[in-house]
Amino acid sequence: MIKIDLHNHSIKSPDSNITERQYKLALKNSILDCIAITDHNEIEFAQNMNKKLGDSIIVGEEIATKQGEIIGLFLSKLIEPNLAIDTTIKKIKSQGGLVYVPHPFETVRSGISRETLYKIVEKVDIIESSNGRAVFQNYGAEAEVIAKNSNIPHAASSDAHRAGALGKTFTFIESTPKSPKELLLMLDEAKLVYKRPSLFDVIAPKSNRLKKTLNLKGVN
Repeated sequence: MIKIDLHNHSIKSPDSNITERQYKLALKNSILDCIAITDHNEIEFAQNMNKKLGDSIIVGEEIATKQGEIIGLFLSKLIEPNLAIDTTIKKIKSQGGLVYVPHPFETVRSGISRETLYKIVEKVDIIESSNGRAVFQNYGAEAEVIAKNSNIPHAASSDAHRAGALGKTFTFIESTPKSPKELLLMLDEAKLVYKRPSLFDVIAPKSNRLKKTLNLKGVN
């Protein structure tokens, strides 16, 4: 069994600070075995990491849509933000990618609504039922019920914005997936692991965003 995390953010996201070295250490030290890097509206960092490390890195993107955020996995091209969610899904599928729903129903983190999920459910490949940063708005149990009732695989992911959060919430699957199809098949037999986040895990996005803003303004 290997540990896979399908939702986390690198230093290329405006609210994260995980570096290339920290991802490499997470893999080297078996904190995780396979990582989908899903930066906000950005895939360049993930693409570079995939070229260097192969199948242990999945190219993903957390994409802002008019109806909330969704993730595309196994992408080859950047998908522009702020389109209608149906259009974004078509662009993901046109690349042979998977549609992954992160933190569903959360309003503080731009999760899609229940109404939207039910409208697109037949096009969804994976639903996130355990999010490593979910505390105040944790709808994981409801998301899991919807996934099971809709025969859609569900997963646990860290949503890490700092290296210390990697390896806390993840999914056990049989082996490193070589393709989207392999991942979906293995998720049917997956084991989900969730660990309650620390305060630093929860506030990391706001803290990182503030630090980057101050640095851009030349404040030390």
